Amino acid sequence: MFAAVDLGSNSFRLHIGRHDGDTMRIIKSARDPIRLGAGLDSKGNLTAAAMASAIESLGRFNSILSTFPLSAVRVVATNTIRIARNSATFLPAAEAAIGYPIEIISGEEEGRLIYMGVASTLSQNERRLVLDIGGGSTEVILGKGPKIEQVESFSVGTVPQSLNFFPNGIINAESFDAAVLSARSRFEDAVPLYKPELWTNAYGSSGTIRALADAISKNGLGDGLMSLKSLEALRKRLIQFGHAGNIDLIGMKADRAASITSGLAILIALMQEFSIKVVTPIEAGLRMGVLWDLHLRATKRDRRDQSARDFLQRFKVDEKRAEQAANVASAFFALLKPSDDSYAKLLFWSGLLHEVGLVVSHSGYHKHAAYMVGNADLPGFTTREQRVMSSLVLAQKGNLRKVADELADSDFAKAVLALRLALMFMHARIDVVMDEVRLRMKKGIELEIRKEWATQHPTVAYWIEKEKECWSEVGIDFAVKLNN
Repeated sequence: MFAAVDLGSNSFRLHIGRHDGDTMRIIKSARDPIRLGAGLDSKGNLTAAAMASAIESLGRFNSILSTFPLSAVRVVATNTIRIARNSATFLPAAEAAIGYPIEIISGEEEGRLIYMGVASTLSQNERRLVLDIGGGSTEVILGKGPKIEQVESFSVGTVPQSLNFFPNGIINAESFDAAVLSARSRFEDAVPLYKPELWTNAYGSSGTIRALADAISKNGLGDGLMSLKSLEALRKRLIQFGHAGNIDLIGMKADRAASITSGLAILIALMQEFSIKVVTPIEAGLRMGVLWDLHLRATKRDRRDQSARDFLQRFKVDEKRAEQAANVASAFFALLKPSDDSYAKLLFWSGLLHEVGLVVSHSGYHKHAAYMVGNADLPGFTTREQRVMSSLVLAQKGNLRKVADELADSDFAKAVLALRLALMFMHARIDVVMDEVRLRMKKGIELEIRKEWATQHPTVAYWIEKEKECWSEVGIDFAVKLNN
């Protein structure tokens, strides 16, 4: 049983699901419309009131989660927390309230998870376009069947559009036209990537799109479909109401009124720019995608592994060397007996990617690689995971002062040591037999290796001395013993 928590700009949402054969069955859902995106001040900081409201909501979610026997929980934060300047201040209290780490995902990763959720509910192997209008951003994804081909995240969402074009809830034709035009300007450069001949059907996955579809169908507007004709009919009706507080539509929840107008403007812009005739609303999206991603990880089909391998292939890294580095580093890490396995996979992928910087320059390639790993679009990885991997890759060689603060985490320090030793022996062309190595790291480092390694490979003694110096600079003794 898995749980997915989505900290969106409009609402916080929760899904608890169980994989039932070929489907993911939702057992429990919860939604809290706190409109976090409206809680950003003029400097881009979350206000104290917004943070307090969010933490209170997360506490309620924690109470729900605690009543289920969960195998894994993933909490993802989207646009508002992504852009909030004080998110680092907010996150520790938020994580304490929900009881789990919060992952700030990129817009592109959000789009990929949305597509995974949508694709999981559609059996046909069609070419499709998926739209998701959120509180802080809009995602457009092109794919065929389960395969994602193109993802774009646009920084236009219902909260800023509402604040900028429909202040105080006032709705008129001029504001509507301006809101549509503004949104179209965000999408126009991407039109060639999503031209109609590339897909067969368009789907809308967000709560906003489903709310618009309900308003059209339940109130007999336009042709009853999510077409431009129907959207225009809804637009005219909203203008007649004149104010968000006056909106009176069958099936429309009161907490949807504030975002329905700006969401409609964004959807009209999408359909006009991408020449979409009809959008089919679908009850699946980000949270369903997160649940499926957790299921894949549990069944050892972690898409992060493929993402890392695709990345090293893109930059023509020597795959044999990459695999050797990753495997030996992982073996050394196991010898060091870390307190848990939270760094194990990240270390393996760091080993795979440690030489991607060679595509930039052979001089200081570890620095280039660290930047690339930390900033690349790597499907499946969170910002936090890429930051850890970037630090590991940076620490693969040279002085350790650059990661001195992070070495306070003993398991991170063990991961760094494991990677550096793996690369040291690989460069010396030694086939490491783990049964012939003793390695410990407590207050200091103790390494025992066969004496013949040093005699048969003269550079080993040199590299070991350099390694001792590097660890000494950060206050860690490194003792080496050569056995017969």
